[in-house]
Amino acid sequence: MTLHIEMVSDLVCPWCWVGLRRLKEAITKVPELEVEVLFRPFELDPTIPAGGTDYKAYMKEKFGSDQGRERSNQMRAALIQYGQDEGIPFDFDRITRRPNSFNAHRVVHWAQGQSLGMAAKEALFEAFFSKGLDIGDHEVLVTIAAEIGLDPNIVSDLLAGEADVDTVRNEQRLFQQMGISGVPTFIALRQIAVQGAESSDKLARFLKTAADQMPQERPLEGA
Repeated sequence: MTLHIEMVSDLVCPWCWVGLRRLKEAITKVPELEVEVLFRPFELDPTIPAGGTDYKAYMKEKFGSDQGRERSNQMRAALIQYGQDEGIPFDFDRITRRPNSFNAHRVVHWAQGQSLGMAAKEALFEAFFSKGLDIGDHEVLVTIAAEIGLDPNIVSDLLAGEADVDTVRNEQRLFQQMGISGVPTFIALRQIAVQGAESSDKLARFLKTAADQMPQERPLEGA
């Protein structure tokens, strides 16, 4: 049986990229398990305007005090180090816009329907955190969609309309109602969860624990 892991995350969350890489490594540590990752949307700040906002101004407002800036700098330094350990090239200096991530989540939703969810997550994380691209911009999203194998014309048309807006919003609401308030969060069987970018060893133990609690397939009668 396939163990489905739901990863609740935001595409503008650097710890979520670290968490994804660690989850992928954890899966390699339990080769006896068949694991499928399902990506679920979460917006760290849904109040961001649809067109995004200036990144430096946003961060200054969020970490305005001297203590806040020091904490932000320490966190950034830690992320760069963790990123190097996970093969992630964080380049925060290239980021100029803090995008609204909702439409990027729509692209992940469509990609997942084509078995390209993982490719979409990696491409969008890289676009924002390594290339400094505005992943709230429709043209950027269409380009990324094409690069991972989605039809850019279809994605462009979908983004221009309201396709799956309610679906993505309802998914977000569901996990908020489940008590998810921070990301990344990894959920198995809708009842076992790990929150945070934990080590691959801890995530591997999480996968094994979840697999042990999966309902067993009953043998066919007469088999």
